[in-house]
Amino acid sequence: MGRIRYAARSEDELRNRELEATSKGAWSTTLVAIFETDPEVLAAVLPPPLEAPPEPLARITIARVDMPGLPTFGAATVAVMARHEGTDADYALVMPMTTEQSVIGGRETFGEPKKMGQVTLERDGDRVHGEIARMGTTFVEVTGRVTGTLANPPDGRRTSFYFKFLPSPDGKGFDAEPSLVYCHRDETTRQLEAVDGEVILRDSRFDPVADLPVRRVLEITLAERRSIQSAEIHSHVPGDWLLPYVHQRYDDLSPVGED
Repeated sequence: MGRIRYAARSEDELRNRELEATSKGAWSTTLVAIFETDPEVLAAVLPPPLEAPPEPLARITIARVDMPGLPTFGAATVAVMARHEGTDADYALVMPMTTEQSVIGGRETFGEPKKMGQVTLERDGDRVHGEIARMGTTFVEVTGRVTGTLANPPDGRRTSFYFKFLPSPDGKGFDAEPSLVYCHRDETTRQLEAVDGEVILRDSRFDPVADLPVRRVLEITLAERRSIQSAEIHSHVPGDWLLPYVHQRYDDLSPVGED
């Protein structure tokens, strides 16, 4: 009998491929739109202990990722800015991905709110167009025209807040207290362009980002960027604090066909 691949592995064979992939960094073509929204709406979507920052900003990222050794895939994020104990970071409401591997690794390792979806980013000359779709609805579009090249920013670190948890099998709360994860991305940009365009948010039952009013688009950029990711558990959060926000992670889709 040959090797039994489902059998236990030795210590030398154990690998966390998600950490391997994100710690090496991957180049991506990334369309980013930052817009002003209503402070009351932003505050309403933040679970404690996160707090609203002084400026009510939201961020849309639509990317085409070139991961070494893997097919190119689409990745997107709709996030709002948040603050915790003096640290400013973004808090993702939804992170659609186009491959199962990119969903599972990020959810289980970092607590990222990833879901399967359709993410497209296309450029035709100076025209650029990005879309995010799930469950039959295209709920985000960012479209515009590249107007010129910008100076590349210095290498920098961007931080995101995630909550890592598992619902209890008895349907009551969580297995254990949820963890607040600080996720850091050390970014290098090799090309950055300005885009004159617009942000369109459409209503979706499962991804209601249209509840965030687009009051003013501050900037849209198109970049070639590499990101190296690391993270740590900052602290644990009482389950009662997070339970009212669990629907952000899971689609409100009944298996018995009821609303």
